[in-house]
Amino acid sequence: MPGQKIQIFDTTLRDGEQVPGCKLVTSEKLELALQLEELGVDIIEAGFPISSPGDFNSVTEIAKLITKATVCALSRAVEKDIEAAGLALKFAKRPRIHTGIGTSDSHIKAKFNATREEILERAIQSVKWARKYTDDIEFYAEDAGRTDNDYLARVVEAVIKAGATVVNIPDTTGYCLPQQYGDKIAYLINNVPNIDKAILSCHCHNDLGLATANSIAGVIAGARQIECTINGLGERAGNTALEEVVMVIKQHKELDLYTDIKAPLLNPISRKVSDIMRMNVQPNKAIVGSNAFSHSSGIHQDGFLKDTTTYEIIAPEEVGADSSKIVLTARSGRSALAFRFQKLNFQFDRNDVDALYQQFLLVADTKKEVEDADLEKMALAHQQNSLATA
Repeated sequence: MPGQKIQIFDTTLRDGEQVPGCKLVTSEKLELALQLEELGVDIIEAGFPISSPGDFNSVTEIAKLITKATVCALSRAVEKDIEAAGLALKFAKRPRIHTGIGTSDSHIKAKFNATREEILERAIQSVKWARKYTDDIEFYAEDAGRTDNDYLARVVEAVIKAGATVVNIPDTTGYCLPQQYGDKIAYLINNVPNIDKAILSCHCHNDLGLATANSIAGVIAGARQIECTINGLGERAGNTALEEVVMVIKQHKELDLYTDIKAPLLNPISRKVSDIMRMNVQPNKAIVGSNAFSHSSGIHQDGFLKDTTTYEIIAPEEVGADSSKIVLTARSGRSALAFRFQKLNFQFDRNDVDALYQQFLLVADTKKEVEDADLEKMALAHQQNSLATA
């Protein structure tokens, strides 16, 4: 495999579950955890153990079940949180505690009523507490996207020195532009003396629709982990969509990066998450939306039928989707109409298609989509008229 590996940290079971109406019971979390492991994710964030007895139990049961992926539990920079995370991960083959605190001036002043120095000490202490339970510690600097870079670098250096093996740089509010986020990662790589002793992680939210772009900017700048969810589920407008960043990396070979994700499983797990969490995937969603491989414009349909790569940079089977679709609307052309008739086993020459096309447009102007039943009715009527005039 060429290039450098990007670790995929899936937080569908934790951040994704925070979407209103998406609460999961333990059995559902276990089912999805097994599918995430089969998909090839490197880290499964199983939950927030201190938040409820049910979540503590879910993390415990996932820790017992998963054998290949790292199982991660979230905590605040609070000793009881970290203790709960450590106990919930007791049976994990590869446990990780994910602890941290807000580092932006907004969080420091409004949320904690503290100073930068006090937050720095709490950050260091949280890592030391977590080290009692595991050597794999991830520290999150919440709202890093809006944190002063000099101060953020001080925090990152300090938590690495205290024992953090991964440092998460969240764009918690989805505020950053891709250039800003990439520059922030690059700044840390160039200004934190012990940065070689830890992995930088991207955790980007989608408030401005930039989560995927920011995560890719982050790994281009040197981060080596992306935190994401299936279907981009998450707080407010959601998190980075796993399927999107994986396929960006797969398509752009020039990045010289790769993941261990089994791309043909992306659509099946998308549907499973959608069903279990009762959250429909928008039709135009990249990679896993129902329209991701559909073509309805005549210009697009004609090009696609001549060579699929004119309008599809990914083949649907690459990501486990159904076959590409030629959808007939009033914007469709003759080549698409002929193709659909052939699929229904009607063999018409060009003159037939020209005649049928005029009838097709009359129907298409009255409907959002022309269905097979409409085409069969047209085709049979045309055949009867042809016989009658022969």
